[in-house]
Amino acid sequence: MYCVDLNSDLGESFGRYTLGMDDKVIPLITSANVACGFHASDPVVMKKTIEMANGAGIRVGAHPGYPDLMGFGRRNMNVSPAEAKAYTLYQMGALDAFCKASGAKMQHVKPHGAFYNMAAKDYKLARGICEAIAEYDPELILMALSGSEMIRAAQDCGLRAASEVFADRAYEEDGSLVSRTKEGAMITDENEAIARVIRMVKEQKVTSITGKDISLKADSICVHGDGANALAFVAKIREAFTKEEIKICPLAEML
Repeated sequence: MYCVDLNSDLGESFGRYTLGMDDKVIPLITSANVACGFHASDPVVMKKTIEMANGAGIRVGAHPGYPDLMGFGRRNMNVSPAEAKAYTLYQMGALDAFCKASGAKMQHVKPHGAFYNMAAKDYKLARGICEAIAEYDPELILMALSGSEMIRAAQDCGLRAASEVFADRAYEEDGSLVSRTKEGAMITDENEAIARVIRMVKEQKVTSITGKDISLKADSICVHGDGANALAFVAKIREAFTKEEIKICPLAEML
Protein backbone atom coordinates (compact mmCIF):
# COMPACT_ATOMS: atom_id res chain seq x y z
CA MET A 1 0.00 0.00 0.00
CA TYR A 2 1.34 3.41 -0.99
CA CYS A 3 0.84 6.25 1.48
CA VAL A 4 1.01 10.00 0.81
CA ASP A 5 0.13 13.26 2.54
CA LEU A 6 -1.97 16.01 0.92
CA ASN A 7 -0.99 19.52 2.00
CA SER A 8 -2.27 22.98 1.20
CA ASP A 9 -1.14 26.54 2.00
CA LEU A 10 -3.82 28.17 4.15
CA GLY A 11 -4.49 31.20 6.33
CA GLU A 12 -3.28 33.62 3.66
CA SER A 13 -6.01 36.24 4.08
CA PHE A 14 -5.01 39.59 5.58
CA GLY A 15 -7.17 42.20 7.27
CA ARG A 16 -10.15 42.86 5.01
CA TYR A 17 -8.64 40.90 2.11
CA THR A 18 -9.81 37.32 1.72
CA LEU A 19 -7.68 34.79 -0.14
CA GLY A 20 -8.48 31.15 -0.67
CA MET A 21 -11.35 28.93 0.45
CA ASP A 22 -9.83 27.48 3.61
CA ASP A 23 -13.07 26.14 5.09
CA LYS A 24 -13.74 24.10 1.96
CA VAL A 25 -10.21 22.77 1.35
CA ILE A 26 -9.53 21.70 4.95
CA PRO A 27 -11.77 18.59 4.81
CA LEU A 28 -9.93 17.42 1.67
CA ILE A 29 -6.34 17.48 2.99
CA THR A 30 -4.27 15.92 5.77
CA SER A 31 -1.77 18.72 6.50
CA ALA A 32 -2.29 22.49 6.56
CA ASN A 33 0.58 24.96 6.08
CA VAL A 34 -0.50 28.10 7.89
CA ALA A 35 0.97 31.49 6.96
CA CYS A 36 2.66 33.19 9.90
CA GLY A 37 2.28 36.92 9.18
CA PHE A 38 5.39 37.72 7.11
CA HIS A 39 4.17 37.05 3.55
CA ALA A 40 0.46 36.81 4.39
CA SER A 41 -2.01 36.43 7.28
CA ASP A 42 -2.49 38.33 10.52
CA PRO A 43 -3.12 37.25 14.14
CA VAL A 44 -6.89 36.99 13.72
CA VAL A 45 -6.57 34.90 10.54
CA MET A 46 -3.90 32.68 12.12
CA LYS A 47 -6.11 31.98 15.14
CA LYS A 48 -9.15 31.21 13.01
CA THR A 49 -7.23 28.94 10.62
CA ILE A 50 -5.63 26.91 13.42
CA GLU A 51 -8.99 26.48 15.12
CA MET A 52 -10.64 25.33 11.87
CA ALA A 53 -7.89 22.86 11.04
CA ASN A 54 -7.67 21.49 14.57
CA GLY A 55 -11.45 21.15 14.78
CA ALA A 56 -11.41 19.08 11.59
CA GLY A 57 -8.59 16.84 12.84
CA ILE A 58 -6.13 18.19 10.26
CA ARG A 59 -2.43 18.38 11.19
CA VAL A 60 -1.01 21.89 11.15
CA GLY A 61 2.38 23.31 10.29
CA ALA A 62 4.08 26.69 10.08
CA HIS A 63 4.44 28.29 6.64
CA PRO A 64 7.14 30.95 7.18
CA GLY A 65 8.09 33.33 4.39
CA TYR A 66 10.14 36.42 3.68
CA PRO A 67 8.87 39.68 5.24
CA ASP A 68 7.13 40.72 2.02
CA LEU A 69 3.38 41.24 2.36
CA MET A 70 3.10 43.30 -0.82
CA GLY A 71 4.91 40.71 -2.93
CA PHE A 72 3.21 37.76 -1.20
CA GLY A 73 6.65 36.39 -0.35
CA ARG A 74 7.38 35.50 -3.97
CA ARG A 75 10.18 38.03 -4.49
CA ASN A 76 13.76 36.95 -3.89
CA MET A 77 15.50 38.66 -0.96
CA ASN A 78 19.17 38.81 -0.06
CA VAL A 79 19.27 37.55 3.53
CA SER A 80 21.99 35.84 5.53
CA PRO A 81 21.62 32.34 6.99
CA ALA A 82 21.45 33.98 10.44
CA GLU A 83 18.55 36.18 9.30
CA ALA A 84 16.80 33.18 7.74
CA LYS A 85 17.16 31.35 11.04
CA ALA A 86 15.73 34.28 12.99
CA TYR A 87 12.83 34.77 10.55
CA THR A 88 11.93 31.08 10.83
CA LEU A 89 12.16 31.01 14.61
CA TYR A 90 10.04 34.16 14.96
CA GLN A 91 7.26 32.86 12.72
CA MET A 92 7.20 29.36 14.24
CA GLY A 93 6.87 30.87 17.69
CA ALA A 94 3.99 33.09 16.61
CA LEU A 95 2.02 30.25 15.06
CA ASP A 96 2.76 27.85 17.91
CA ALA A 97 1.14 30.27 20.36
CA PHE A 98 -2.17 29.81 18.55
CA CYS A 99 -1.60 26.05 18.32
CA LYS A 100 -1.10 25.78 22.07
CA ALA A 101 -4.10 27.99 22.81
CA SER A 102 -6.38 25.77 20.70
CA GLY A 103 -4.90 22.46 21.85
CA ALA A 104 -3.21 21.69 18.53
CA LYS A 105 0.32 20.31 18.13
CA MET A 106 2.46 21.70 15.34
CA GLN A 107 3.48 18.85 13.03
CA HIS A 108 5.76 20.45 10.43
CA VAL A 109 7.37 23.53 8.89
CA LYS A 110 7.21 24.36 5.19
CA PRO A 111 8.87 27.57 3.97
CA HIS A 112 6.89 29.67 1.49
CA GLY A 113 7.50 31.04 -1.98
CA ALA A 114 10.89 32.60 -2.63
CA PHE A 115 12.10 31.49 0.81
CA TYR A 116 11.32 27.89 -0.18
CA ASN A 117 12.76 28.10 -3.70
CA MET A 118 15.98 29.89 -2.72
CA ALA A 119 16.67 27.53 0.19
CA ALA A 120 16.04 24.58 -2.14
CA LYS A 121 19.25 25.54 -3.99
CA ASP A 122 21.25 27.32 -1.25
CA TYR A 123 22.53 24.94 1.44
CA LYS A 124 23.61 27.72 3.83
CA LEU A 125 20.17 29.33 3.68
CA ALA A 126 18.54 25.93 4.11
CA ARG A 127 20.81 25.19 7.05
CA GLY A 128 19.71 28.40 8.78
CA ILE A 129 16.06 27.39 8.43
CA CYS A 130 16.69 23.84 9.65
CA GLU A 131 18.78 24.97 12.64
CA ALA A 132 15.87 27.16 13.75
CA ILE A 133 13.49 24.21 13.55
CA ALA A 134 15.86 21.83 15.34
CA GLU A 135 16.52 24.29 18.14
CA TYR A 136 12.84 25.10 18.58
CA ASP A 137 11.47 21.56 18.45
CA PRO A 138 13.51 18.65 17.00
CA GLU A 139 10.33 16.60 16.68
CA LEU A 140 9.02 18.90 13.94
CA ILE A 141 9.14 17.68 10.33
CA LEU A 142 10.60 19.84 7.59
CA MET A 143 8.50 19.78 4.42
CA ALA A 144 10.59 20.72 1.39
CA LEU A 145 11.13 20.17 -2.32
CA SER A 146 12.17 16.62 -3.14
CA GLY A 147 15.91 16.31 -3.73
CA SER A 148 16.61 19.86 -2.55
CA GLU A 149 19.31 21.33 -0.34
CA MET A 150 16.64 21.75 2.35
CA ILE A 151 16.19 17.98 2.54
CA ARG A 152 19.96 17.57 2.91
CA ALA A 153 20.17 20.31 5.56
CA ALA A 154 17.30 18.75 7.53
CA GLN A 155 19.05 15.38 7.59
CA ASP A 156 22.30 17.05 8.68
CA CYS A 157 20.43 18.73 11.55
CA GLY A 158 18.81 15.47 12.66
CA LEU A 159 15.32 16.43 11.51
CA ARG A 160 12.77 14.25 9.80
CA ALA A 161 12.27 15.49 6.25
CA ALA A 162 9.19 15.12 4.06
CA SER A 163 9.84 15.35 0.32
CA GLU A 164 7.17 17.46 -1.37
CA VAL A 165 5.94 17.33 -4.96
CA PHE A 166 3.49 19.55 -6.80
CA ALA A 167 0.43 18.40 -8.72
CA ASP A 168 0.11 21.50 -10.88
CA ARG A 169 3.70 22.63 -11.44
CA ALA A 170 6.21 21.74 -14.15
CA TYR A 171 9.75 20.64 -13.24
CA GLU A 172 13.17 21.56 -14.61
CA GLU A 173 15.69 18.78 -15.28
CA ASP A 174 17.49 19.57 -12.00
CA GLY A 175 14.30 18.87 -10.02
CA SER A 176 13.51 22.52 -9.33
CA LEU A 177 10.13 24.04 -10.17
CA VAL A 178 9.79 25.90 -13.44
CA SER A 179 9.50 29.63 -12.71
CA ARG A 180 5.95 30.95 -12.83
CA THR A 181 7.18 33.57 -15.30
CA LYS A 182 7.93 30.86 -17.90
CA GLU A 183 5.41 29.40 -20.31
CA GLY A 184 4.33 25.91 -19.31
CA ALA A 185 5.12 26.44 -15.62
CA MET A 186 1.61 25.39 -14.60
CA ILE A 187 -0.01 22.06 -15.47
CA THR A 188 -3.53 23.08 -16.45
CA ASP A 189 -4.88 19.76 -17.73
CA GLU A 190 -6.45 17.97 -14.75
CA ASN A 191 -6.07 14.47 -16.16
CA GLU A 192 -2.41 15.08 -16.98
CA ALA A 193 -1.75 16.46 -13.49
CA ILE A 194 -3.41 13.48 -11.80
CA ALA A 195 -1.53 10.98 -13.98
CA ARG A 196 1.74 12.78 -13.14
CA VAL A 197 1.03 12.66 -9.42
CA ILE A 198 0.17 8.95 -9.46
CA ARG A 199 3.44 8.25 -11.29
CA MET A 200 5.36 10.38 -8.76
CA VAL A 201 3.97 8.31 -5.89
CA LYS A 202 4.25 4.87 -7.49
CA GLU A 203 7.34 5.19 -9.71
CA GLN A 204 9.10 8.16 -8.04
CA LYS A 205 9.52 9.79 -11.44
CA VAL A 206 8.16 12.79 -13.37
CA THR A 207 8.70 14.10 -16.89
CA SER A 208 10.49 17.47 -16.83
CA ILE A 209 9.54 20.41 -19.04
CA THR A 210 12.27 19.32 -21.49
CA GLY A 211 10.77 15.84 -21.81
CA LYS A 212 13.40 14.07 -19.72
CA ASP A 213 12.35 11.78 -16.88
CA ILE A 214 13.76 12.75 -13.48
CA SER A 215 13.65 10.97 -10.11
CA LEU A 216 11.97 12.38 -7.02
CA LYS A 217 10.38 11.25 -3.77
CA ALA A 218 6.74 11.99 -2.97
CA ASP A 219 5.91 12.02 0.74
CA SER A 220 3.51 14.93 0.40
CA ILE A 221 1.62 16.51 -2.49
CA CYS A 222 0.88 20.23 -2.50
CA VAL A 223 -2.61 21.08 -3.73
CA HIS A 224 -4.24 24.48 -3.97
CA GLY A 225 -7.75 25.41 -2.92
CA ASP A 226 -8.17 29.00 -4.08
CA GLY A 227 -11.02 28.47 -6.51
CA ALA A 228 -13.96 26.17 -7.28
CA ASN A 229 -11.99 24.36 -10.00
CA ALA A 230 -9.08 23.81 -7.63
CA LEU A 231 -11.36 22.26 -5.02
CA ALA A 232 -12.88 19.93 -7.61
CA PHE A 233 -9.35 18.99 -8.68
CA VAL A 234 -8.38 17.98 -5.12
CA ALA A 235 -11.51 15.85 -4.90
CA LYS A 236 -10.55 14.17 -8.20
CA ILE A 237 -7.05 13.44 -6.89
CA ARG A 238 -8.53 11.76 -3.82
CA GLU A 239 -10.86 9.69 -6.00
CA ALA A 240 -8.00 8.65 -8.28
CA PHE A 241 -5.88 7.67 -5.28
CA THR A 242 -8.64 5.42 -3.97
CA LYS A 243 -8.75 3.58 -7.32
CA GLU A 244 -4.95 3.29 -7.37
CA GLU A 245 -4.85 2.02 -3.75
CA ILE A 246 -2.88 5.04 -2.56
CA LYS A 247 -3.71 5.84 1.06
CA ILE A 248 -3.89 9.47 2.17
CA CYS A 249 -2.41 10.08 5.63
CA PRO A 250 -0.63 12.86 7.55
CA LEU A 251 3.16 13.08 7.70
CA ALA A 252 3.37 12.24 11.40
CA GLU A 253 1.92 8.80 10.65
CA MET A 254 4.39 8.15 7.81
CA LEU A 255 7.80 9.42 8.90
